This record gives sequence, structure tokens and C-alpha cells, in this order.
Amino acid sequence: MFEGQPQLEIDALMKSNPEFKQLYQRHQLLHKKVTDAELGVLPIDDTTLHQMKREKLAAKDRLIRMYDTRSH
Repeated sequence: MFEGQPQLEIDALMKSNPEFKQLYQRHQLLHKKVTDAELGVLPIDDTTLHQMKREKLAAKDRLIRMYDTRSH
């Protein structure tokens, strides 16, 4: 998600901001579930899959806003 960004900055933000860390972990979990569902490994209905995709996108948008507005 943060390709091209220094991993040290992401790690520091996760350590200093519990909300960022929680949201980052939630996004990672949703990413895995969506991928598994699309591969057929995780059997879920289309409605649930679309809901997870929306939640994942919302988390990503929030994470990017938090990253962009962090203290430098």
C-alpha cells in the first residue's frame, strides 16, 4: 500500500499512532481475506466480498490521509 515510502517511516508511525497501527492491521487482514475469496480459498458470498472491499478501500484512504498529515 505504501510502495515507495520508507518502511522506517511506516514503522515509526505505527509505533507512535495506535489508530494508524490498528487501521493498518485491519487493512492487511481485509486484503488477505479479499485475496483468498477471489482465489476461491475463502468461500463467501458476493455481498460480503463487496462489503469487505469497500471497508478495505475506506481503510486505505484513511491510512493515506493519516500518513500525508503526519508530523515531519
